[in-house]
Amino acid sequence: MLAGFAALLLFQLIGELLVRLTGLPVPGPVLGMALLLAGVLLLKKVPESLRQASEGLLRYLPLLFVPAGVGLINHGLLLKQDLWVILITLVVSTALTLAVTVLVLQFLRKRWGMDDAGS
Repeated sequence: MLAGFAALLLFQLIGELLVRLTGLPVPGPVLGMALLLAGVLLLKKVPESLRQASEGLLRYLPLLFVPAGVGLINHGLLLKQDLWVILITLVVSTALTLAVTVLVLQFLRKRWGMDDAGS
């Protein structure tokens, strides 16, 4: 499990270094996660220590939502003032995300030669 944590931190560090060296407009941890995904895909399996470390971190993921919830409670009046703007923004952005996802999926299905049955 310690090796899994070390791998996660190493890929985060590599991502940070690449962003700083190249000036890419992507957060370092995101680039590191993409590199880790590429590595796992090349291996065609997730190493056991990496799986254990990831599951251990995911077990505590809900705790990261506590500060956001407290922020919502603390800024309740501000949210109430702009409720309609926030709701409209959420609905429009969700609809746009779904539409773009459908278009990308259709493009990829055509490119890969898949029909509607998924063959």
